Amino acid sequence: MGLLSGLMGNASTIKKEEVKEELKDLLTSNEEIESAFKLVRDLIIFTDKRLLLVDKQGLTGKKVEYHSVPYKSISHFSVETAGTFDLDAELKIWISGAQEPTISKQFRKDDSIYDIQRILATICA
Repeated sequence: MGLLSGLMGNASTIKKEEVKEELKDLLTSNEEIESAFKLVRDLIIFTDKRLLLVDKQGLTGKKVEYHSVPYKSISHFSVETAGTFDLDAELKIWISGAQEPTISKQFRKDDSIYDIQRILATICA
């Protein structure tokens, strides 16, 4: 998946090395990036310790919110696939104690949501 796919809202896999430099101030000294996905400007990163969501805000993307979720805090998640008329797929993640999903991400019709779901299923098993 390339640039056009990312601009369309599809998550695309990105190289760990690219993300590691961007997150050097956030990662612990012994934390390793397992997988990373780019969703337009935002990032979904799986490390060996936690899930990191990077939300780039504003026109320039210089303002950034980093959302860190320890895997043990994820109580459950859901994936809603895209349909014929509804072209968006959606990932929802609940954090322990929350009645509503704490995290919700929209995806266009592609297979990357299944890759992310597969990682979550492995981690939360």
